[in-house]
Amino acid sequence: MPANSLRSVYSPKPIFCSLLEAGQRFQGVQNSWKLVKDLDYWTVNVEIQNYEPEKGYICGSMEAIDVPRFDYPVITFWEGQVVDNIHYGFRTGCWDATEEDDLRHWSKFSAFRPFERMFERNRAREVALHQLEYVFMRWKERYFVNVPHNCGLTIAGFYYICMNRITGKTQGYYFDPDSVPFQKLQLSPLCLLQGQGFSTSSFAFQ
Repeated sequence: MPANSLRSVYSPKPIFCSLLEAGQRFQGVQNSWKLVKDLDYWTVNVEIQNYEPEKGYICGSMEAIDVPRFDYPVITFWEGQVVDNIHYGFRTGCWDATEEDDLRHWSKFSAFRPFERMFERNRAREVALHQLEYVFMRWKERYFVNVPHNCGLTIAGFYYICMNRITGKTQGYYFDPDSVPFQKLQLSPLCLLQGQGFSTSSFAFQ
């Protein structure tokens, strides 16, 4: 039976994934369309600092390199909600995000499509998301680490995140009503980029 079938998603045992452990690092890019033919993009490094699945909590640091108008990296600390339908659901309910905003952003992930109609019918919380191949999260930057809060950048918004447990490939979309919409974040685990292995469930990948 496929991993995303009803029988498997209701299993109480969560899928283990070492990519969520403290110390794991990711690298990729974030981009935003400012004009029709103008694309800003910059390198992003993410490090997981803590993960507590029993609380649906995750946190880490994000380093943005080559941010427009900055000659040095910008580092932020973020905290995240793991959407497991135990502690947090797909509906954000804070940070100025409406249900329409949630649906528009989650729908950009192909992994969310099986739950789109359930979301609209307010039944998405019936699915045990901790058993699926994908991890849905929200990452909220809390403060700047190495620059003053009045540096001209904003961290008022948050990221909708979707990570593949098997490959570690991660996508995200930044939401802030006052910023460029649908800024896209794409990350890969550094261990994969460096040719190292990692484990998920009972399998190991090299």
